[in-house]
Amino acid sequence: MEIIRGAPALSAFRVQKLMEACENASLPVTQIYAEYVHLADLTEQLDDNERLQLETILTYGSAIESHAPEGALLFVTPRPGTISPWSSKATDIAHNCGLNKVKRLERGIAYYVESATLTAQQQKQLQGLLHDRMVEVLLSSFDDAQVLFARTEPAKFNSINILAEGRRALEVANVKLGLALADDEIDYLVENFVRLNRNPNDIELMMFAQANSEHCRHKIFNADWTIDGEVQPKSLFKMIKNTFEVTPDNVLSAYKDNAAVMTGSVAGRFFPDPDGVYNYHTEAMHVLMKVETHNHPTAISPYPGAATGSGGEIRDEGATGRGSKPKAGLNGFTVSNLKIPGFVQPWEGNYGKPDRIVTPLEIMLEGPLGGAAFNNEFGRPALTGYFRTYEQEVSSHNGVEVRGYHKPIMIAGGLGNIREEHVQKGEITVGAKLIVLGGYSNEHRFRWRRGFFNGFRSIK
Repeated sequence: MEIIRGAPALSAFRVQKLMEACENASLPVTQIYAEYVHLADLTEQLDDNERLQLETILTYGSAIESHAPEGALLFVTPRPGTISPWSSKATDIAHNCGLNKVKRLERGIAYYVESATLTAQQQKQLQGLLHDRMVEVLLSSFDDAQVLFARTEPAKFNSINILAEGRRALEVANVKLGLALADDEIDYLVENFVRLNRNPNDIELMMFAQANSEHCRHKIFNADWTIDGEVQPKSLFKMIKNTFEVTPDNVLSAYKDNAAVMTGSVAGRFFPDPDGVYNYHTEAMHVLMKVETHNHPTAISPYPGAATGSGGEIRDEGATGRGSKPKAGLNGFTVSNLKIPGFVQPWEGNYGKPDRIVTPLEIMLEGPLGGAAFNNEFGRPALTGYFRTYEQEVSSHNGVEVRGYHKPIMIAGGLGNIREEHVQKGEITVGAKLIVLGGYSNEHRFRWRRGFFNGFRSIK
């Protein structure tokens, strides 16, 4: 592993804000300096020219002063076992520049903290200010970062013996594997694997748990809707679709692809003909649009949570039909009361919050930056959005309740354009060749999505 020093990681403004946070927490910190540290996992040592090339690639941001940082080192890196977005992009750049000895690049931030002796509690508070415990870890030395590049052999499948031990075996696996299966889902799995006369393995259960997770609330929105004992004709999702069913005019695609498409205007475009010569064309420019949420990730880690929300929405736009062009994005946030220090408003009560999520103020300080960052890095401007706070004590049929958005709403959306001949996807015919993505073929993915219990035994 090569260690390459980088530029300062914090602007003077960010350092000031961090020092203010230390002061507010009564931490005896006198100075903080932070700089990027680049880690290169190599197949073999670089020669002088290759090292110079790599150092040139990793020279960005403000110039670093030639000095030896002082203070205790706290080295923040992505969690072991994960690959950061920065790592993916930087590694691709290195490979495109011919640095094939570079297996992977990763980046951390080295914080040098000058302070009086800190108690164990104060050290914990300081660490909380310097890193996001959900996606990052703190290391005490640069050499410890070798763990980021550790490799292990894939583990063997484990079988859950429900044929012999019954429902109890799946209940234990549910807790051990962290599947978060509901009781009716456990009943469903036991019933169907007994019917198949075989035991499930752990990867099958994990795939089932992910496909049926409530990340997007599909189960709730598609569930039966019963009011006062009377089953309603439409589920929540059918209510949403009702507008399109009643007035489908000028809608070319809805509720069947990654984004919706409506009829656009005729406009001029400039692109190459089949012979490769660029020319002017006049054609329909249909409008593509998408909005989705990324609430829980933003609640526990605002910057990356909002960033990946925007990134996923951009991906879905581009993957609509046979391919489209994302053009502009939006980010929206609804949170509970901010309770800004020194600016707490009369209506902002202290109702507390779950420990596993951050404060509304932290969400609004970091979330919009994350959403805008992914838009900017993709090259799509985030032009619009919204921001709202709400938290109130109200009387209801359950008595006095506090309603608000401790778990925020983070909306990522956008629009773009798509050519008329690209609006609808093509059909996948029997016998079509499969493209393997991430170790699993499209057929595997398709069969898992279409029907879990179709006799599909394992994934190779």
